[in-house]
Amino acid sequence: MRILFICLGNICRSCTAEEVFRTLARRKGFDTRYEVDSAGIIDYHEGELPDPRMRQVALRHGYRLTHRSRPIVTADFDRFDWIVGMDDRNCDKLRRLAPDETARRKVLRMADYLQHHPDTDSIPDPYYGSERDFERVVELLEDACEGLMQKTSGE
Repeated sequence: MRILFICLGNICRSCTAEEVFRTLARRKGFDTRYEVDSAGIIDYHEGELPDPRMRQVALRHGYRLTHRSRPIVTADFDRFDWIVGMDDRNCDKLRRLAPDETARRKVLRMADYLQHHPDTDSIPDPYYGSERDFERVVELLEDACEGLMQKTSGE
């Protein structure tokens, strides 16, 4: 199964989701079941490492973020089984970018897989926030990645 995580610039949320999901799959012995990647809606940060604040917080949680930002491309809709947006704006944009209805049906919303945060409807962008906002993103992504893995692995 191939999963692509998407946020606006691919330097905070989606790259963290990629690594959280990859780590979770490895811990469960599912690493050969999944191919994961991440990308952004925009290309502004193309080639850059994740935001230093996100890397620092993720590392404290055991995740080493080394992904280089890239924008989503049309070929991703063919290559990936699921394309997971971090918020409604990401998902709306992904559906507009999708080349056809089959591709549009691949778009999922990350918050739909939260199991322990029933009042949360998106993975918020921490870019203009505090360290606590970056911590919250990791917390939410750990929860949502667990839910997404349960859905896709048949656990």
